[in-house]
Amino acid sequence: MKCPYATVVIDPMVQDLDGETEQLRASVPLARIELLGVPAWTVTRHAEARQLLLDTRLVKDLDAWELWRRGEVTHAWPLIGMIDAGRSMFTVDGEEHRRLRTKTSQALTPRRLEAIRPDIEKFTDDLLDALAEQGEGGAVDLKAVFAQPLPMKVVGLLMGVDEALHPMLTRQYKAFFSMLTPQEDRLALLAELDVFYAELVREKTARPTDDLTSALILAEEGGEPLTEEEVVGNLKAMVAAGHETTIGLILNAVRALLAHPDQLRMVLDGEIPWDTVIEETLRWDTPTTHLLMRFATEDIQVGDQVVAQGEGVVISYRAIGRDTAQHGDDAGAFDITRPTPIRHMTFGHGPHICPGAALSRVEAGIALPALFGRFPDLRLAIEDDGIRKLPVMTQNDMEAFPVLLHG
Repeated sequence: MKCPYATVVIDPMVQDLDGETEQLRASVPLARIELLGVPAWTVTRHAEARQLLLDTRLVKDLDAWELWRRGEVTHAWPLIGMIDAGRSMFTVDGEEHRRLRTKTSQALTPRRLEAIRPDIEKFTDDLLDALAEQGEGGAVDLKAVFAQPLPMKVVGLLMGVDEALHPMLTRQYKAFFSMLTPQEDRLALLAELDVFYAELVREKTARPTDDLTSALILAEEGGEPLTEEEVVGNLKAMVAAGHETTIGLILNAVRALLAHPDQLRMVLDGEIPWDTVIEETLRWDTPTTHLLMRFATEDIQVGDQVVAQGEGVVISYRAIGRDTAQHGDDAGAFDITRPTPIRHMTFGHGPHICPGAALSRVEAGIALPALFGRFPDLRLAIEDDGIRKLPVMTQNDMEAFPVLLHG
């Protein structure tokens, strides 16, 4: 059966994200979309997303994509770098995925995260000092001074990357994701990042230290070591996913609370825990809008629709987070007083669930109370509708977030 709804064209400039989300929510659970001229399916409901994310017939292997095999999608397509990103735990399935993922999961255990908590707290305090200094004379960009550098400092600590290189990595990833970057420049950026991570891997191979990069390189006794390409692929994708996701989580939570002062007061008065704020933010205003892409190895029935063999499927997490069947008739509202547990799948579901989800929650759980503890009268320096989204089709990110620190 063909989809009875019109194809939703995903806007590369992200000029009306709320409108686009509503359009997807009003469509069928499996909807047709267009990504820069390329057709695909997207799943927009919680139950159907859960089904597909567990279906082994839907794979990450780019060669399963009919449009790629026929040459209708090539490296000239601006989004190809998010799919053809090198061999890593993000691009393989089954036993190979488990092998590539295991070491990363071992390096991000609850014990490891607790061990770096003091570092995250120190980074947070230092950045809040910088925020206070820069905000003395008026408005200051909360993103540039606080929300963006914090997760880069954390991921840099985990990977063993010199802090002097953090601004370079931030610029590289920002340019890679932006739809304003010419495709030849984006491909060049990918090549530069490959060189950077390959050099890091070789340095850590020669002189391993207590960090994630070294842990990925060093094989356990009797285990098969990861290749240099695999370590590079894991690191490259983890920085992209972990860094960008946490920026969005922090800023989206601040924006939601400032737009709902009654709810902010409940949090500041201790009536609602910060963990609840984080989970409701993750549900309502997901850091990732659309996750690219999986491919059907055979026909897959989803309700009244069929994903044909060779077709691509996108996971539209922002629409899924506002599914009324899962979250109630008021799913489109931000409400930290929801009477039922907030069970979302913003970090994915199944084998490919985000390995950095716990880290992102820890960072936000430290950053948000510290920010409002230092600046309880924090407010936007412009009208909320003046905040502009970055032209990024997959991440829910803002150009800037200007605030006033005091009333």
